Amino acid sequence: MKGIILLNGEPYSGEIETAGKFVVCCDGALLWATKKGIRPDICVGDFDSLGYVPENAEVYPAEKNLTDGEIALDYLDKKGVKDIEIYGGAGKREDHFFGNVNLLIKAKERGINAVFKTDYTDFYVVCGKVSLSGLKGVTVSLVPVSDAMHINNSVGLKYAANGLVIRQGDSRGLSNVVTEDKASFEITEGRGILFIVRQL
Repeated sequence: MKGIILLNGEPYSGEIETAGKFVVCCDGALLWATKKGIRPDICVGDFDSLGYVPENAEVYPAEKNLTDGEIALDYLDKKGVKDIEIYGGAGKREDHFFGNVNLLIKAKERGINAVFKTDYTDFYVVCGKVSLSGLKGVTVSLVPVSDAMHINNSVGLKYAANGLVIRQGDSRGLSNVVTEDKASFEITEGRGILFIVRQL
C-alpha cells in the first residue's frame, strides 16, 4: 500500500495523484487539499489551525509530544504502508520544516520509503547504491544526515564522487549535475538526503 501525508505548510501547486493511496491530512492542510479536490481518508491533529474538527478525524490534544506530521507517519506505519509521499511541508515555519525533514529519517529507520515534495524539489534519504534515471541536466545535491557519508563509484555526474567523504556541516555535496540518462553512485558508509531540483 502507498500513502500520502498532507501538511499545513506551503500548499503544493502541482497535481497530486491520490488513486490507490491512503491519504492522511494534517489539521489545516485540509483547507488547501479541499481546494485541489482531494478527499482525505482521515484527518489527524489537534485542529487548532483549521478551527474546527472535520468529519472522519482523529483528534489529539494541542499540548502533545508529537507534531501532526509525526502522528500521520505513525498512523501510516501502523497500517503497513511502505511508500509515502509528503506534500505541504515547507514554507511558513522554518522550525516545522526542519522537523518535517526529520520525518524522512524516521521513515527510513522504519523501512519506509518516503519522499518530500515541494513545488521546486523532491528529496529523500539515501544509502547504499543509488540509481538515477531520466534526470539528465537536472541539478542534484547530497547532504549527510550521519556523522560522515562516504561516496564511491559515481557515474554520470558532472562532479565525480569517488572516495569522497562529506561530514555533517560540509557543503561539498551541493549543486552537482546529472550528465547522463542513467547515473548512479554508492554511499558505502553513512546516509544522506538526496535533493532533486525540478525548478530553479
